Amino acid sequence: MIPTLQKAVIPAAGFGTRMLPAAKSIPKEMLPVLDRPTIQYVVEEAADAGVPDILLVTSRDKKAVEDHFDRAPEVEQRLAASNKSHLLDSIKHLMQRVKVHSVRQQEQKGLGHAVLQARHHVGDHPFLCLLGDTLFSAPPNAPLPATQLADAWRELGTPLIALEQVPQDKVDRYGIVAGQQLSPTLWKITSLIEKPPRDQAPTNLAICARYILTPDIFDFLDQTPPGKGGEIQLTDALNLLLQRRPIHGVLLQSTRHDIGNPIDWLKTNITFARQTPATWHQLLPLLHP
Repeated sequence: MIPTLQKAVIPAAGFGTRMLPAAKSIPKEMLPVLDRPTIQYVVEEAADAGVPDILLVTSRDKKAVEDHFDRAPEVEQRLAASNKSHLLDSIKHLMQRVKVHSVRQQEQKGLGHAVLQARHHVGDHPFLCLLGDTLFSAPPNAPLPATQLADAWRELGTPLIALEQVPQDKVDRYGIVAGQQLSPTLWKITSLIEKPPRDQAPTNLAICARYILTPDIFDFLDQTPPGKGGEIQLTDALNLLLQRRPIHGVLLQSTRHDIGNPIDWLKTNITFARQTPATWHQLLPLLHP
């Protein structure tokens, strides 16, 4: 029997160097996209997939990320007194759907090391893993990645990796998978290669910021030696896991948006603004003077 997906892990402890100096004192995950911080969209995506238990992997400089999901009684009282309580509706409704926990990554030693910090909280449960600085938008009636992965999990019960097609001249920027295509959106993965040279990439299918992982990934993270920069790569651990059990890739029906540098952050804001007619109406004269 395939166990129910109940837990999500969101690594959010990185330095955000590409967003300096903006990210010097404000975590990049707290940079707003329209009316809410990036990290809230990520938690909402997990909640929409039916996952009620969220673990944030943060660092000592990311207390604002943890605080965002806590109560703020003084702010709530002031808003209530001025009939503006609706300004916090999105976060209040979200917190009725999920329970948010946090754990701190004492050293920033890569994505694999960040995921390893979730071992105690996750226990022997499968879990959704969502990178905290990446957002997605989807066409009408198309699922966001967490929902698409959760649907595949209920059918397959194997570790899953979200995939996107990238231009061939950019494959050296991503983790790339090789495998056998089973359907238009499903691949059985045979290997994973971190940032291969362009002429050696087996496909243009890039690993895309969302995963469903089984708890045995922690054993393989323990066995994964540090790579470049002393970081423990999740991709390396997944290659070890692949030797024990099948891993499938799911080609996403949504579009990835990065907030890791100023230009991409601005593009993401514009993309999300277009989805809100009233906001887009106000911005359009600035974009097309």
